[in-house]
Amino acid sequence: MAAGEEGSPLLPKQEESVKEENIPKQEEGAGWTVDGLPLGHGNVVGAPVSRSHWDSPLFACLGRNDEFCSSDLEVCLLGTVAPCMLYGSNVERLSLAPGTFANHCLPYTSLYLLGNFLFGWNCLAPWFSYPSRTAIRRKFNLEGSCEAFSRSCGCCGGTMEDDEQREQCESSCDFATHFFCHRCALCQEGRELRRRLPHPGFNGRSVLVMLPPVEQMMAREA
Repeated sequence: MAAGEEGSPLLPKQEESVKEENIPKQEEGAGWTVDGLPLGHGNVVGAPVSRSHWDSPLFACLGRNDEFCSSDLEVCLLGTVAPCMLYGSNVERLSLAPGTFANHCLPYTSLYLLGNFLFGWNCLAPWFSYPSRTAIRRKFNLEGSCEAFSRSCGCCGGTMEDDEQREQCESSCDFATHFFCHRCALCQEGRELRRRLPHPGFNGRSVLVMLPPVEQMMAREA
């Protein structure tokens, strides 16, 4: 039985196992960056990427205090009057694929009308729209509400060691933000996307401008 185990090709040889023991193991605290790069100590390429902040606060309806953009006013009006259109526009700009506006705007509108008809307020649409906030946060490596709160109050050392636990907490905060501050969340996401991503309808397309022909005047004979 022992001779059969030693000659089995499925089992590693003893010499290879000894070599593997000499290989230094990766530290348990190492992780991965947003771009899929390993987090290494002293390595510039694999250095941890610090999370950036949102371009404007949640309740900044007209954008940042030091800068006013005309698109911020448009986002504020859409979020107040027609949140379904703002949500569809955000998802279309986030996916950078034309045609996704109707696929997200119509289901949102149905849930919006159903929630207002049955319960008197928009309580169903946030269940459908909050994943877009999670996608924006992951795409641009933005700081979540839970992480920002822990950093400001100083609890949990300012960060969470377990990435899976932190992500679950941030997803719950994304849902709570959409559920209790739904219109403000849509407006904040709209401002963020408009400053970071071009509209998919104009992404990589050249505009051809047709000029009318110049009028030609016949020279009069002297």
